[in-house]
Amino acid sequence: MIPHGDPATESGAPTTVARPGQPDAVQIPPDLGADGSLPAALGNLRLAISTARFPLELPSAEPARRTTTALTDQLDDYLLPRLSRLDAPLLVVVGGSTGAGKSTLVNSLVQARVSTAGVLRPTTRSPVLVCNPADSGWFRRGELLPGLTRTNEPSEDPGTLQIVAAPALPPGLAFLDAPDIDSVVDANRALAGQLLAAADLWLFVTTAARYADAVPWELLRSARGRGAAIAMVLDRVPPEATDEVGAHLAEMLAEQDLAAAPLFVLPETQVDGQGLLPDWATAPLSTWFARLAADAEARAAVVRQTLDGALAALLPTVEGLAAAADEQTAAADALDDRVDAAYRGAHRTVEQGLRDGRLLRGEVLARWQEFVGTGEFFRTLEARIGRLRDRVVAAVTGRPAPAAELRTAIESQLVTLLRGVAAEAAEHTHTAWRAHPAGAALLEPGLAHPADDLSERAERLVRDWQRGVLELVREEGGDRRFVARTAAYAVNATGLAVMIAVFASTAFIPTGAEVAAGAGTTVAAQTVLQAIFGDQAVRTLAAKARADLLERVRTLLDEEAARYLARTAEARPDPATAAELRGAAAWVEINRQHSGLADERLNP
Repeated sequence: MIPHGDPATESGAPTTVARPGQPDAVQIPPDLGADGSLPAALGNLRLAISTARFPLELPSAEPARRTTTALTDQLDDYLLPRLSRLDAPLLVVVGGSTGAGKSTLVNSLVQARVSTAGVLRPTTRSPVLVCNPADSGWFRRGELLPGLTRTNEPSEDPGTLQIVAAPALPPGLAFLDAPDIDSVVDANRALAGQLLAAADLWLFVTTAARYADAVPWELLRSARGRGAAIAMVLDRVPPEATDEVGAHLAEMLAEQDLAAAPLFVLPETQVDGQGLLPDWATAPLSTWFARLAADAEARAAVVRQTLDGALAALLPTVEGLAAAADEQTAAADALDDRVDAAYRGAHRTVEQGLRDGRLLRGEVLARWQEFVGTGEFFRTLEARIGRLRDRVVAAVTGRPAPAAELRTAIESQLVTLLRGVAAEAAEHTHTAWRAHPAGAALLEPGLAHPADDLSERAERLVRDWQRGVLELVREEGGDRRFVARTAAYAVNATGLAVMIAVFASTAFIPTGAEVAAGAGTTVAAQTVLQAIFGDQAVRTLAAKARADLLERVRTLLDEEAARYLARTAEARPDPATAAELRGAAAWVEINRQHSGLADERLNP
């Protein structure tokens, strides 16, 4: 068996700080620092943690949420109440795997059947806290583990804490029998982890058959990482395997930098009629705890070690949360960028469509030819431009023409283009989001297509733009005799010519593509408009009309993109989260270093 000595003198034990010659009772200040700076810093950190959100489904999100819950619980359950009362009784949380014999061990240490033990699993469904009657007031007040409802009776509710007074347990020391760390019940496992985080001293119980299991070692490493005081119990060891199994577990502890944790090996034996282990089997552990309970300064050292370790672990843990918050912001930005890219591309496609002559084809061309004249007119117009200028002006301003058909053709062509680019942008964005873990979780089927009312809005856009062009013609020609002496038909006809001119990229110098597509359409538009307004006015009208159309299109596409952007805006975390977490954690660390907590930490 691994030898066990006096907790006040044994090297490596969590109570090796006794001061010879000092009185047993040591006065511990009720708070750290007259200004309460460390508690204030912890309160600020708790606020930052509790308000942190990780809504986007990233690989780091769920671990961050669990960490947020765990840190909030630890602050409420342990750090804040323990920091306010360093002289409160030492809380030993007894944890371990299913069937390790935790409840039987607790009952045996306090010499009373206070916690249910049996073969059915799990036996401990709600935690049981055992303390001396003189200490029960502290635990009943609910400062420690405030989220658990106090009760005097056994309960099946994991949200309750049964408090049992045991006169055999000396004052200053309390045992908390926790649910199994590997329980088949999710709530029990979560509660076990929460209770272990609230321990001043973790008494981990395992068996000869289970001591190498992965789950306990994960928790042991976590406890080591936050500097918690740990003691080990290897239970139910066959007498013939005591030395071998005990030595192997000691080697495993050393490999995990836990060699300082005292190890107690309990042989396999029978319980008595009360379900208690024989005194001789638990004597080393009982003696160790009795000496710890009798040494107030040793208990204070355990508390300070665990408290300081837990505080020191906050900085790297919160940094992990801050990094996860940064990832949330970066992911939201990336999703927005994909939306912007898709809909900027849609706008560029419309802009290109106004430049490459595609809108001068088909129905628009046919209706324009009907509006201005015959095909023979277009074939001869370019060679006889000067002689026919007056005839063109007269034709456009002096007689009725099928203007309505041309306006309808222009509207239809533009609406078709807008539907196409909006559908393409929606599809591209949907595909890009689906490839992103956070985007995939935000998608819904309707986002793969334009909004249901897009066609209606596109039609309204084109009609409003056409009216705007006519108004522009009136404004530009307001001081010209042309407008004064012609009917409204002249304005309508001229406006239609401006619309046709908008579809040309070369400011009425037809390219080969435009000539092929429009059969001289842009030359006709140029002729009509220049005859009425002059060359520069023509260019100005076309530029203004094109800019107005593109701005209206931009608004339409922005409305479509907003369906996506609204989802990221709703899910986007506060951009200040990461900075607030880092700042709050740094404040805690600075105050911890000046608190004096680490001055009396246990020797490794």
